[in-house]
Amino acid sequence: MVGVGGVIIDHGRALLIRRGSEPLLGEWSIPGGTLELGETLEAGVARELLEETGLTVRVIELIEVFDRIYNDSAAGANDGKKGPRFHYVIVDYLCERVAGEAQAGSDVTDVAFASEEELAKYKLTETATRILKKAFAMERKRRP
Repeated sequence: MVGVGGVIIDHGRALLIRRGSEPLLGEWSIPGGTLELGETLEAGVARELLEETGLTVRVIELIEVFDRIYNDSAAGANDGKKGPRFHYVIVDYLCERVAGEAQAGSDVTDVAFASEEELAKYKLTETATRILKKAFAMERKRRP
């Protein structure tokens, strides 16, 4: 499955969401979700951010593409072997807020803005932290 995510950095702080569904239920992460059939990557990012955060965004630049595979903790139905439960190819973009006020929507339970120095307190995955740090560096280059 193709997943898309968007990092919004506003006044030196990145928007984070607390996930309301699997994978990563209850954990802080980058807003995003799965791409719909026939949807472009950029349109998917904009739609997901609007649904999850209430923000209209402009997609600026690709940050990174990576795999995320979650293994099932239970045996598979057919062969008794454990296997992947989710396999996403995720495409994350740097985005800019155009309109709206950040609020939890769709499958999100909370939103927060965090500076680069505050990221550790949100216990993000190693990958999310890496993506966010890249986004902060990209934003500094855009707005010295």
